[in-house]
Amino acid sequence: MPTPHQTPIPTQWVGPIHIIGNAINDEVRVPLATYETPLWPSTGRGAKISRLCGGIRATVVDERMTRSIVLEAANAQEAYDALQAIQGNQALYTEAVAETSRFARLLDMHSQIVGNLLFLRFECATGDASGHNMVTKAADALIALILERHPELGYGSISGNYCIDKKASAVNGILGRGKNVVAEITIPREICEKRLRTTPEKMLTLNTRKNHIGSNIAGSLRSANAHFANMLLAFYLATGQDAANIIEGSQGIVHTEIRDDALYFSCTLPNLIVGTVGNGKGQGLEIVEDHLTELGCREAREPGANARRLAAICAATVLCGELSLLAAQTNPGELMRSHIAMERHG
Repeated sequence: MPTPHQTPIPTQWVGPIHIIGNAINDEVRVPLATYETPLWPSTGRGAKISRLCGGIRATVVDERMTRSIVLEAANAQEAYDALQAIQGNQALYTEAVAETSRFARLLDMHSQIVGNLLFLRFECATGDASGHNMVTKAADALIALILERHPELGYGSISGNYCIDKKASAVNGILGRGKNVVAEITIPREICEKRLRTTPEKMLTLNTRKNHIGSNIAGSLRSANAHFANMLLAFYLATGQDAANIIEGSQGIVHTEIRDDALYFSCTLPNLIVGTVGNGKGQGLEIVEDHLTELGCREAREPGANARRLAAICAATVLCGELSLLAAQTNPGELMRSHIAMERHG
């Protein structure tokens, strides 16, 4: 098998970012791999704000990886009867998942019946791995067990798209897929004006008009943000993640308020799919290993803790870039002037 040709993507370290929360309390520099060079100083400006304002609070709200299967029955009644039996024996299926991996654990199961088709969406804990392959292996075992116990059902597919992987959807934001992380910061007026060259009022107005109303009339799906995808892609590439997962990862919401003459600014990212072990890591990609080590995500911790730390860092990085861009867009001409100065060199 030929060795893949590796072309390095320009990478710079940004920060440090001051982050507090239930997965990390630290100041960390963050690697971003991108051809969009203004992203580095822009995200760096947000990182500076994090250090001036007591830190970005990153809260990991939930974590799970999913795989949906589709089975076929003779008719909807038969599918429904089988579903009732499957749901009544969930402990059996929980045990089957646990036998497929040291870290896989069945958290929940959701279902949909369409005609004679039965869709089952399995949700699993996957330790420090993002878990794509882990949940697929578990789903294979579950299919075999279900078909053994329910010969009236037939195999449809190992992936029924009710998961849903690398496609824009509503279900992931509602039921969860990957890490659900909320990043928040409160910025005093003086810092808004001096460091971001804007005001809390301008930021609130822009977020409402651009991210919420503008995204709504464009038909965005569970999204109200300016450019989550930019920071996500750069972070994913630098840390060995499956970059295609920025499709669902960039579905997120910016929420702003004015509190006691300060700007409250938050980024909610319900579908961050990241891991510190597994595909993309430990395969001779020394630069990825170096990045994860520098981020403090190669420490001896309980299973899942390194991945939660990585997700919190990722969410805080997204907030830094989102905050800086929106601040620039409150001022006429600033966005283009910045790009010309930083990317086109005049």
